[in-house]
Amino acid sequence: VNKQLELANTVVDHTVYIASWLIDLFHGFSFSPDYSVILNGTDRRIFKFSKKEAPPVGEKFKIVTHHWSPHLLKGWDRYKELDQALDQLNNFEFHYIGNHPTDYESKNIIFHEPCNGEELAKKLSDCHIYLSASINEPAGMHHIEGAAVGLPLVYRKSGALPEYCGEFGEEFETFEELIKALKKVKNNYQVYAEKMNSYPNSA
Repeated sequence: VNKQLELANTVVDHTVYIASWLIDLFHGFSFSPDYSVILNGTDRRIFKFSKKEAPPVGEKFKIVTHHWSPHLLKGWDRYKELDQALDQLNNFEFHYIGNHPTDYESKNIIFHEPCNGEELAKKLSDCHIYLSASINEPAGMHHIEGAAVGLPLVYRKSGALPEYCGEFGEEFETFEELIKALKKVKNNYQVYAEKMNSYPNSA
């Protein structure tokens, strides 16, 4: 794909990057020196903001992510670790919307069929925390859609995720950092939830 992009750039006057991270990624390629960065945004007529509240005492915080691709780089190293750890994390449950590796047998993950539009927005809105563990994500839409409906973000320090998510949640690299980030958001939930109304990435 990178070689195809380089070839296409031999006949263009301007390149639009969907994340600043991609500029460094393609450094050294024969890309147009004239460029802009325009971040992705979602349709707020579908992914509508509503201020989230912590679940009632005795109920669990619902973590959610969604991916069309079942590729392992979508974060399955961390999702599998979280799946195993949920036996001890009594305050959380993990919902996965979309396609997943067919050879993986979940212990605690609650799987949902792929969906989009208003059905997806409703499923996301029913949760409390949005998780993305994607590796080298060029920009993506999944975390944007989660943020748009009001979910505080817990995201991997990889690819374009810090640029899109930075001020609206907590980042992690290791699994231990992931658990600390989830607990930090849970313990200060109203602070994070109130901030989501200012998430800027709208189409």
